[in-house]
Amino acid sequence: MNGLDGKVAVVTGASSGIGEATAEALSVEGAVVIVAARREDRLSDLVERIEGNGGSALAVRCDVTDESQAHNLLRRAEEEFGRVDILVNNAGVMLISKIEKGPSDEWRRMFDVNVMGLLYTTNAAIGTMKRQGSGHIVNISSLAGRRVRPTIGVYSGTKFAVGAISEALRQELLEDNIRVTVIEPGVVETELQSHITDEEAIEGLDALRERLDALHAEDIANAIVYAATQPEWVSVNEILIRPTQQP
Repeated sequence: MNGLDGKVAVVTGASSGIGEATAEALSVEGAVVIVAARREDRLSDLVERIEGNGGSALAVRCDVTDESQAHNLLRRAEEEFGRVDILVNNAGVMLISKIEKGPSDEWRRMFDVNVMGLLYTTNAAIGTMKRQGSGHIVNISSLAGRRVRPTIGVYSGTKFAVGAISEALRQELLEDNIRVTVIEPGVVETELQSHITDEEAIEGLDALRERLDALHAEDIANAIVYAATQPEWVSVNEILIRPTQQP
């Protein structure tokens, strides 16, 4: 018997990186996994892989910045499987640069995905979790949600917001037996960095990565599984996970 047998998990941003690894890890533990992202081809491949390994998964195309799509994702999960036990808010973007450069379109994109998208899916999940009398919301933040340095100010702002929202949720939902966990990774080897357009920011990040062995997506997935498989009376509220050599 696995730790999540009979549980239903929804993972956003599941088409690559931490989301993809988390979906697979939760499936190995016995959960039915609803994987959501915009890239349907990637989701189809992931579902095929999970099912090939004996798991159960459903792909739902979803742009979490669209409130109706975010709500439909959670509604679909409940309609198909009768419940939602775990929501992993992993969808996120990191478009870093110095604030003076003023890329307001990138600022809006980060807040839309990292903050508003998380709020839309969470809001949709809470009703289901309250009705069933239990649930677990896992929000992916960042080390940048604890400390700020040049070029990451706006991204950090979104992740500080995730931390504040997570703590508010914990307090609001504890009487409903709904757990809240915030995961704060340091440098992770994913495609997140490939979206950065600012050359100065890319050079700074590359210099940092050269000095350490970055975390892998599976390392973060393992942390999520740890939190999700604790007994119901145990709520792991926060996990900060860095590469060993990260300053």
